[in-house]
Amino acid sequence: MDLKPTSTLSRRSVLQAAAATLAPLAPLAAPLSVFAAGSDAPEKKEVRIGFIPLTDCASVVMASVLKFDEKYGVKIIPTKEASWASVRDKLVNGELDFAHVLYGLVYGVHLGVGGTKKDMAVLMTLNQNGQAITLSKALADKGAVDGAGLAKLMQREKREYTFAQTFPTGTHAMWLYHWLATHGIDPLKDAKVITVPPPQMVANMRVGNMDGYCVGEPWNHRAIADGIGITATTSQDIWTDHPEKVLGSTAEFAKKNPNTCRAVIAAILEASRWIDANAANRDKMAATIADKSYVNTSVDVINQRIQGKYQNGLGKTWSDAHPMTFFRDGAVNLPYLSDGMWFLTQHKRWGLLKEHPDYLGVAKQINQIELYRQGAAAAGVSVPKEVMRSSKLIDGTVWDGKEPKKYADSFKIHA
Repeated sequence: MDLKPTSTLSRRSVLQAAAATLAPLAPLAAPLSVFAAGSDAPEKKEVRIGFIPLTDCASVVMASVLKFDEKYGVKIIPTKEASWASVRDKLVNGELDFAHVLYGLVYGVHLGVGGTKKDMAVLMTLNQNGQAITLSKALADKGAVDGAGLAKLMQREKREYTFAQTFPTGTHAMWLYHWLATHGIDPLKDAKVITVPPPQMVANMRVGNMDGYCVGEPWNHRAIADGIGITATTSQDIWTDHPEKVLGSTAEFAKKNPNTCRAVIAAILEASRWIDANAANRDKMAATIADKSYVNTSVDVINQRIQGKYQNGLGKTWSDAHPMTFFRDGAVNLPYLSDGMWFLTQHKRWGLLKEHPDYLGVAKQINQIELYRQGAAAAGVSVPKEVMRSSKLIDGTVWDGKEPKKYADSFKIHA
């Protein structure tokens, strides 16, 4: 298997090109002038990037395996973690330099929700789409094969229903809550919601600890392969091209190590571009990350859904138009301010935040737009012009970041 990068550009030439590309940009903070003047050496040559065993850790892993990191003067050490709480703690205390991490976890830590308060940074978006909600085979046998069927069953058969997400302020909690509420189920009143680390979801469902869960791949497809669960919906059906994992760090690390951050962003962008380039590369990626040192599952559980080949576990198959994507010519990777703001609106909706925050102000603090632009320029990746984007969600609401307080307060079901 040939996994070597084809580019032979020197790091110096790449960074000189980046400086030239950045010249027309609006005036930026001091680090860019240093960058453009040629003091581009990464402050830290070896970086530890935490990851959870999920398909969407792929760009971090492949940046290391394919040695894209070496091209930019850094060495990425992918560090496998057991839970999102572990990722959070190790980021905050400095054991990890960066992490493949839940978007909402970073925002929660920054605001002191769900752990120690610490100023945080989102350096780039790692992927869009590719998560799902799994319901147990037992529920499916009673007609709960989708949101409407679940709502009917819960009305008909009254008992305590338990659903799992992966971290209280994280993406999966928000997808799960949003989906349940869209179907008239109040996740805070009508169900019990527990937190379970992603790799433990299938084992917990197997022994009957939950009726359903929301998690990233491959743990939804794994439940189908093991005959214990069905896919009720995908996250791309909840929000097409939604933000998912990000490259996160503390704000302090990003401020002290801007060249390192740019180098890591560029290396991961190269890996992202490589993964999305063709089906063969995606298959190679699946074969790589299936290894026990990364995701630790069978290749076929990973490679079908990343190619868009879906089944629900009940005989229905389809070619998904919006499978997990890592690049899309850079459209995936910009840390859009509106994406971060959406998670804040949901944290307010579900009572994790008691008051409205300064939605745009917080997003500007956390999302490192200029560092991202510089890293993208170094990798020769185009950057979307707008830092806000508009999306329509499953409940018919349109989110564009323009009126966050009004949006957060607009939901019929809330805390």
